[in-house]
Amino acid sequence: MDDDGAPPRAEHAAPARAEARAGQSLAACALIGAAAMAGVDEIVFHQLLRWHHFFDRSTTAVGLVSDGLLHTAELLALVAGFTWFADLRRRGAVDPAHAWAGLVLGLGGFQLFDGIVDHKLLRLHQIRYGVDPLPYDLVWNGTALVLLAVGAALAVRARRRMRAARSRS
Repeated sequence: MDDDGAPPRAEHAAPARAEARAGQSLAACALIGAAAMAGVDEIVFHQLLRWHHFFDRSTTAVGLVSDGLLHTAELLALVAGFTWFADLRRRGAVDPAHAWAGLVLGLGGFQLFDGIVDHKLLRLHQIRYGVDPLPYDLVWNGTALVLLAVGAALAVRARRRMRAARSRS
C-alpha cells in the first residue's frame, strides 16, 4: 500500500519487488555462508586438527557433545538457508549479485562472531592451546574482516547495479 492507503502503482511495484529479491537473496545466502563457515570450523579445527571443542571449559566428553550441538545447528542452518534459496529460485526471485554478497558476508560474519564473541568475550574456547594465541587470533579475525570487506564491496556493487538498471528503465 502507498502512503495514502491505495495499492502501489506499477512504477513503484517493480522497484519494490527488486528490493525484496535483493534483500531475500542476500539474507538467504548469508545464512548459508554462516552455516558453511561453522561447518569448516567444526570439521577442520574441532575434528581434523583437534585444536579445540566448541566448549572447552569442562571435560572432553562435554566438549564433544558441544561439537555435536554446533554441528547440528550448522546443518539446520544449511537446510534452512538452502530451502529458502530454493524457494527464491523456484519463484525466479534470486538476485545473483546480492546472493554472492550475502554468502561472503555470512562467511565473514560467522568468523568474526566466533573470533570475538566465542573466543574472547565468552571464552568458550581458544583457537589453539599451548601456544601464544595472538598470531592465531590475528589471522582468524583478519580473515573475517577481509571476508566482510569483500562481501560489503559486493553488496555495494550489487546495489549500484540495481539502482543503475532502475534509472535506465
